[in-house]
Amino acid sequence: MRDRLKDRCEKIEECYEFMLAYAAQGLRTEPGGGSGSQLRTLLTKCDEALTGLGDVFTEIVRSEQLRPTEKYDAFIAMLNRDASDARAAVGLVLAQPSISSQLIDNLNASIHLRALLTDLFLIDEIVRPETVGSTAALP
Repeated sequence: MRDRLKDRCEKIEECYEFMLAYAAQGLRTEPGGGSGSQLRTLLTKCDEALTGLGDVFTEIVRSEQLRPTEKYDAFIAMLNRDASDARAAVGLVLAQPSISSQLIDNLNASIHLRALLTDLFLIDEIVRPETVGSTAALP
């Protein structure tokens, strides 16, 4: 389960890092005509990684019996909201016929995407091997 979480986090972070570079290019239109661009590929992978993200973390919490349960449940509810909100923003960008650097800069600045990234940083610290006694590590 940790590997699934790590894979999802890596896809989200890879997309975000690419978007930072893309935003800095100052492009008015998307290179390559749109539909098959590297940006769209990464955004699509990010969207897929966001789907069910809370469920993957829930599996880890349950299987490793992390406590106190109510604190983890409250965080998972927040994670689900943040992932859903970030997906809505990513989906709106993907729906555009051409994606400019400015549009990506605005997505990068979105409080929804930033909240999600902060959630991932928290999760990373919580499930580190030295924290829960496992040998698997997240990014």
